[in-house]
Amino acid sequence: MNIQIYALKRNFDVQKAERYFKERRIPYQFVDLSRRPFSPREMESVRQRVPLDELADTQSDAWKESPAAYTRDDSVISEILCQNPRLLRTPIVRCGKLATAGYRPEVWETWK
Repeated sequence: MNIQIYALKRNFDVQKAERYFKERRIPYQFVDLSRRPFSPREMESVRQRVPLDELADTQSDAWKESPAAYTRDDSVISEILCQNPRLLRTPIVRCGKLATAGYRPEVWETWK
């Protein structure tokens, strides 16, 4: 398994995700989105597996202040998410073509 954890900072859900993989001795790579944001192609790859409404953190203050909150066009929202990773629900965990947004151990358990 080639696990990648994408996140901005180590919030509670990110720490739980890291602990989940460490406890099971599953190696993972941590990608800091503040240093290396998603490219449009990476975003499209994640969007194929994760619905846009799950990928965007619509409850955050940053989302409410963003132009993405006022549009319904998925391609525009995707572009805004690429430019501003603070709007993403983290952690985003990828394993090849599989992906999740948020803390989802019930899904990760099936990735064997």
